[in-house]
Formats: sequence, structure tokens, C-alpha cells
Amino acid sequence: MAKQTFEQAIKQLEQIVQELESGDLPLEQAMKKFEDGIQLSKFCSKKLDETEKRITLLIQDKDGNLSETPFDTDVHD
Repeated sequence: MAKQTFEQAIKQLEQIVQELESGDLPLEQAMKKFEDGIQLSKFCSKKLDETEKRITLLIQDKDGNLSETPFDTDVHD
């Protein structure tokens, strides 16, 4: 079985939300979908945390100091 990617998990989670919002699922099936959604949500959260840690390592200087610069959303000409 191939490893699941973040993008695949998000896509599955979106599908589960749509199915649950439809209200057409029997209770037991809705509960199973909800449980699956929780697991996917935890997986995605873990992946985001891992990515944040990797980025933090990448922006450390040679002395281990981190520099944080706010992301500028304004476009200057």
C-alpha cells in the first residue's frame, strides 16, 4: 500500500465532509465516516507540524539562531 500524501488526505477529508453534510447517510455509516475524518484530520495536522519543523530548521543561521520575518502580502511596485 502506498504512503498517503497530505494532498490525498485533504481530498478524502473534503469528500467525507460533503457526505456528512448531505445528511443522507445512516447513523452507523455517518459515525464511521466521522471517525475516518478525525483520523485524516490528525494525519494532516501531524504533517503540517512536521513541515513547520522542517522549515524552521531550514531558516536557522549557522549559529542556530532563527530569524522571523512577517510575510508581506502587500505588493509594492
